[in-house]
Amino acid sequence: MSNFVTTADGVDIFYKDWGSKDAQPIMFHHGWPLSSDDWDAQMLFFLSKGYRVIAHDRRGHGRSAQVDFGHDMGHYAADAAAVAEHLNLRNAIHIGHSTGGGEVAAYVARHGLPQGRVAKAVLVSAVPPIMLKTDRYPGGLPMDVFDGLRVGLAANRAQFFREVAAGPFYGFNREGADVKPAVIDNWWRQGMMGSALAHYEGIKAFSETDQTDDLKAITLPTLVLHGDDDQVVPYSNAGVLQAELLPDATLKIYAGFSHGMLTVNADVLNADILAFIQA
Repeated sequence: MSNFVTTADGVDIFYKDWGSKDAQPIMFHHGWPLSSDDWDAQMLFFLSKGYRVIAHDRRGHGRSAQVDFGHDMGHYAADAAAVAEHLNLRNAIHIGHSTGGGEVAAYVARHGLPQGRVAKAVLVSAVPPIMLKTDRYPGGLPMDVFDGLRVGLAANRAQFFREVAAGPFYGFNREGADVKPAVIDNWWRQGMMGSALAHYEGIKAFSETDQTDDLKAITLPTLVLHGDDDQVVPYSNAGVLQAELLPDATLKIYAGFSHGMLTVNADVLNADILAFIQA
């Protein structure tokens, strides 16, 4: 089933909800600038294992409303909470990729844990604690990296999205890479469904939000997965630090895996996530 929920500030959020309503729920949180469709491989896999699977399109992304406000991590988390509360999800596993990993951290810390709705969390190639280089995190990326993203998006979003998907996102720019044109096309399709404004303002949200306190507040078991060839969110300033800040973390670094490993290495990640959930 797919449907919409309207948030407290009047935004229609699209979501999918598949499987038995009596089964343990797994809620997926997608990356920038994509949609819930990016979780196809995971939703089908975990549905086949007997779980209830839910995924939503972030505001301004996919099929959700293209509003001109609220493109920040706080609103992203609140929107996820609106879906979880609408469906009355309990004992849920929350899995987030990239920007969606930041959304999971914010949701679990600020909504899910206080409401007693969450059992475990999984962060995949996730952006916390912060991507931007700061005094607190000197290993981050300089602002000109993110300014470059903004310039590329504003100048020719369609071409920019094609180049991201065909290049660093999946590691297709590496020598000898197994380039998958349909994966590139699907990334581009998802990106172009969303709002240019949401994507533009989302760059600030995923790069400049310091989520140190969110990570420290997540006391439940959390699996952290990252590839050591992630050219988008370098693992040493992300996954490694997440594992240090989270009170109950399990860290796994994959040799040679890209930022988009949940798609091109779905078989490996799905098995590892299932083992973590069932442990």
